[in-house]
Amino acid sequence: MQPTAHGDTFARDHLPPESQWPVLLLDNPDVDYPERLNCAAELLDGAIAAGYGDRPAIWSEVDDRPEATTYAQLREMVDRSAHVLIDNMGLEPGNRVLLRGPNTLQMAVALLAALKAGLVAVPTMPLLRAKELKQIIDKAQVSAALCDVRLADELARCTNPQDEFFCADLKQVLYFHDDAPESLESLATAKPATFTACDTASDDVCLIAFTSGTTGMPKGCMHFHRDVLAMCDLFPRHVLKPSADDVFCGTPPLAFTFGLGGLLCFPLRVGASTVLIEKLTPALLLQTIERFRASVVFTAPTFYRQMAPLVKDSDIGSLRKTVSAGEALPQGTRDLWRAATGIEMIDGIGGTEMIHIFVSSAGDDVRPGSIGRAVPGYIVQALDDAMQPVPPGVTGNLAVRGPTGCRYLADDRQKKFVRDGWNLPGDAVSIDADGYVFYQARADDMIVSSGYNIAGPEVETVLMQHPAVAECGVIGAPDDVRGQVVKAFVVLRPGFKGNAAMVAQLQAFVKSAVAAYKYPRLVTFIDALPRTETGKLKRSVLRAM
Repeated sequence: MQPTAHGDTFARDHLPPESQWPVLLLDNPDVDYPERLNCAAELLDGAIAAGYGDRPAIWSEVDDRPEATTYAQLREMVDRSAHVLIDNMGLEPGNRVLLRGPNTLQMAVALLAALKAGLVAVPTMPLLRAKELKQIIDKAQVSAALCDVRLADELARCTNPQDEFFCADLKQVLYFHDDAPESLESLATAKPATFTACDTASDDVCLIAFTSGTTGMPKGCMHFHRDVLAMCDLFPRHVLKPSADDVFCGTPPLAFTFGLGGLLCFPLRVGASTVLIEKLTPALLLQTIERFRASVVFTAPTFYRQMAPLVKDSDIGSLRKTVSAGEALPQGTRDLWRAATGIEMIDGIGGTEMIHIFVSSAGDDVRPGSIGRAVPGYIVQALDDAMQPVPPGVTGNLAVRGPTGCRYLADDRQKKFVRDGWNLPGDAVSIDADGYVFYQARADDMIVSSGYNIAGPEVETVLMQHPAVAECGVIGAPDDVRGQVVKAFVVLRPGFKGNAAMVAQLQAFVKSAVAAYKYPRLVTFIDALPRTETGKLKRSVLRAM
């Protein structure tokens, strides 16, 4: 590793031993970065050096009207804020800073300022409560926080010595999206308009991203400055292919690496603009596309399915590309979206451990039923439990290598995610002779019934094609005779009744489409599926139900 710029070396000191790292594929001109590198400076100063200073960088909605912040204005806001972090808060490179806020201009400024100052950003989902925040703060030994003032209540519990969720390490909190005299914005107005970026090494940690939808102790994924640029220079460059004229928008939080890339770093890397809106429903997302003339959208499959019937009432002629990730994309949802919009979905597998998407395909390269192929710069295989490749078309464990990879913060689970130099995301897949990846299920979500392996997402895909089904989730339920049986939780569309006749109809429908042993022997009708803030189905909650 290169000499660090961090005075506080906690992050580097708590990386796993290099013997437990995945093999990193860095001999690639796409990721041939200099030894000294600050990703925020590359994204912002690089865009301005390329002539984009007067172009919109971030679009916001102010008093019900679109408002643009140019690249030059954004850099000035970031630089002034970076001075506050160093001068007023007394932070030094390597200190961990908790970031807390919805998708707003202010959240983006706080995040970029922390990175430019050489701090280690620890973004958190807006809906996290004090108990969950304490786990993250304690694990990463966070000493300072930048928080949207509207989210102050839960974080305040972590600074109260009388509260059960008090965090001794958290010494100071500075609020933003606030006009108080001591807010980040107010303090920044008195600061110089330029800030010299911290001379970080390309392999200095800049981001600790905690995994979403986990049970038990959260896992902190440590990423370097070069990793942030690598996520911008692989999937976008080879699959998404954006231009400076694109306008990005979508739903994933900036605290989630899917959103950090798709709604901030990707557009900045090419001089494009992005729309940051706090709370979006399917209808509001369509309105946002229409209002801002958005051309690239990132969201989860559930949103696409719910937007499809609404498209006819919206003017989304500006839309060119739509990206789906976060959970499996059912073929029925892909078909429904294409029929409604004429746009072929860009599906992808990514992960917090890998920072972003590493399997995807677009346009004519899409193959029905497949997620896509390895993004150039990555290689993927399907391996058996002995870490040996399985033949084409046979289900195995997805294994990945590339220029990014898993490095957990002080966590024994590193040895499970990385084996023999491969990242093992925990997905069961088959890969055909042309390298196309076909998702089966999460490896631990495979249902074994009377000796048959059944992939829950396959059954979900069939059920979603029934006209009565709005949403569904499929799990394995314990059974004394068969070990497990397939159980479906179904949300019905308005006008359909969840009764015994509907159960029989759905069971027959599945039997008519796939092997009969895969049909759901148990069907439960519910009003809504439990999901994480990032849109992932909480199968653990379904199992508990």
